[in-house]
Amino acid sequence: MALLWPALGLVALVILLFVLERRYPDAVGRFEENILAILLAAITFVSFTQVIARYGFNSGWGGALEFTRILFAWMILFGMSYGVKNGIHLGVDAFIRMMPSRLFKLAAIFGAVCVFLYAFILLYAGWMTLVGADVSTNWRQTGAIGYWKFMFDRGTGLDDLRYPLWMQEAFGLQDRVQRWVAYLMLPVGLALLAFRALQGVVSIARGERDLIIAGHEAEDLVAENKDALKE
Repeated sequence: MALLWPALGLVALVILLFVLERRYPDAVGRFEENILAILLAAITFVSFTQVIARYGFNSGWGGALEFTRILFAWMILFGMSYGVKNGIHLGVDAFIRMMPSRLFKLAAIFGAVCVFLYAFILLYAGWMTLVGADVSTNWRQTGAIGYWKFMFDRGTGLDDLRYPLWMQEAFGLQDRVQRWVAYLMLPVGLALLAFRALQGVVSIARGERDLIIAGHEAEDLVAENKDALKE
């Protein structure tokens, strides 16, 4: 029961994403791209201004390194699902491409299912006890949901990131930013990865795509754009 409401929140997020994507696919795609672009821009801006402040004014922000590290982790965790959705993760498909079409399709589905299980195990491994696996029954150690909930309950602060004084005074916040805020993207990113992998399984089964990775298509993209810089 301790993990019920975080799990329901992730389920609601996935359902909302599914509904919105069915109705506004282009808008959802742009939204995902904008999130990644904002995260990358924020990392670049903070890193650049930190260098200027440090070497130009002998000053700087003490939480800059931790902030950019968190943003970089967020970009990776969010980008995992985006890469599966758009088939831009690099992969090796030389062997399965030699298989007959039916076996190739089964191998592609198997790969997508493995990605789904990987994300689902990291998200919450407690379900594996249903199939006889010997995993911890302590909810704090069963995956990203349990770990995030543990941090949420404890309210432990980060090492360097602190709330501005006006926020502390206006909202009664503690001094240091809670770790659960920084770790929120961990369960969200894994839930999105599991969702996109499951979408990949369905798409491959329907014949709408070959793989959830780029495979040899990456070579085609390089070949098509090899003279782009010359122009």
